[in-house]
Amino acid sequence: MKHGVRWAIAAVILMIAGVVAIWPRAEPAPAPEKTTQSAPDLTQAREKADLPACGTTAQGPADLGGITAECLADGLSVDVAQALGAPVLVNVWATWCEPCKTELPVLDDYAREPGATKVVTLAVQSTPADALELLAALDVHLPSLIDGSGAVMKKLHPAAIPASYLVGPDGTVTLIQNPRLFESVDEIRQAVAHG
Repeated sequence: MKHGVRWAIAAVILMIAGVVAIWPRAEPAPAPEKTTQSAPDLTQAREKADLPACGTTAQGPADLGGITAECLADGLSVDVAQALGAPVLVNVWATWCEPCKTELPVLDDYAREPGATKVVTLAVQSTPADALELLAALDVHLPSLIDGSGAVMKKLHPAAIPASYLVGPDGTVTLIQNPRLFESVDEIRQAVAHG
């Protein structure tokens, strides 16, 4: 190979190396910022609602065992069967449900009576903030769960909301159909007695 050709090849190689060295490169994409969407601080809403803690028992409706829901009093995740216990009257409601706003205070009045069956509410299709706000506005202070995942509602299959269920001492769950909507404490007493 002639001396001039070698220099020409070397010059081409150096030129290619120079172009590669100065060629604009795409900057590596910055790592996506971690956006941890934290849950809203519900401390004040919980204080205002002043709900009792969700209890835990060894006995409850077996069909709901292993399903978790959030206790509105403190935001903790609880096993639904253990939080309900038995016997218990469970009322399923939602913040957008107008009849629920009438029924919840009646259930609260019933629960305050001596010898009343324990009452637990279960909010569905609602946010914890909205549920706490409504309970505070209605002055209802019952143990309350919120079914954020919809798993409890799938098990209970309510045809409409509100819906109340009586959980017997043996854990059997019965939908109260007469009446579908409680308008008086006396109606609740009768439904529980005949449930």
